[in-house]
Amino acid sequence: MPELPDITAYLAALQDRVMDHTLERVRLNSPFLLRSIDPPLSAVDGRKVTELRRIGKRIAFGLDGDLWLVLHLMIAGRLHWEKPGKKLAGRRGLAAFDFDNGTLTLTEAGTKRRASLQVARGEAGLRSIDPGGMEVMGSRLKEFSERLRLENHTLKRSLTDPRMFSGIGNAYSDEILHHAKLSPIALSQKLSDEEIARLHASIQQVMTLWTDRFLAEARGGFPEKVTAFRPEMAVHGKFGEPCPICGSKVQRIRYSENETNYCPTCQTGGKLLADRSLSMLLKKDWPRTADELEYRMLTQSRGGNP
Repeated sequence: MPELPDITAYLAALQDRVMDHTLERVRLNSPFLLRSIDPPLSAVDGRKVTELRRIGKRIAFGLDGDLWLVLHLMIAGRLHWEKPGKKLAGRRGLAAFDFDNGTLTLTEAGTKRRASLQVARGEAGLRSIDPGGMEVMGSRLKEFSERLRLENHTLKRSLTDPRMFSGIGNAYSDEILHHAKLSPIALSQKLSDEEIARLHASIQQVMTLWTDRFLAEARGGFPEKVTAFRPEMAVHGKFGEPCPICGSKVQRIRYSENETNYCPTCQTGGKLLADRSLSMLLKKDWPRTADELEYRMLTQSRGGNP
């Protein structure tokens, strides 16, 4: 799913296009996209955009009248900037947001409809949508260490849990852990102070690198190549390819629909993570898919109805 670097690039492009412009109406092609009832979606019609904000992996449009339109792209949702009145074509087109100067469309690949749209009233309504994860960028090491050690989970689980940390998902957790030379199944409460410091520094470096890269690519245009698989990545999506640091073949852990890539030489002391005890650990500690935790919270907020 789009993570902090991708969402930051989207926000920069939207800032240039919709800030201080009027959202004339929202057209839905899929009734399952809307996940809130009060305020009604029609309440946002004709309101001016006064603020743009990232809430975890969500994009929040602040509108006059103290309303918020909150969009979660999940894994396969993507945004596109089109000419005014762009028609929604095919099953992939979920919604169109008609502004006075253009149309923002939302598409979602595949058959599973997990992207969501919510309308919230005021800061209180916005907080009710926020999973509460810590903003790691610019955070102090002490604060990060305390949050990481709150629960004893694998590092992969801790980094991608939106209730723990904000904006990190499957792709960049792989890159961060490779950069920090830490195993994805290392347990958070068993890390040394030095290892936590290394992890904290790697988050800052990796996320800054990719955010800057995406912002540069999107400068003057709209991000149209948002993907979790980039040729410049070190290990994510690189199963069987050489690690750029040591040359060892990148390995993977597969659990249900979730896949984690790692370098055995750089991260696990040469050990391949594939045995029965690992399977038991993953069953207990990992979400079955990359966005399961967020999707679970979303359905729970609607009384268990997806």
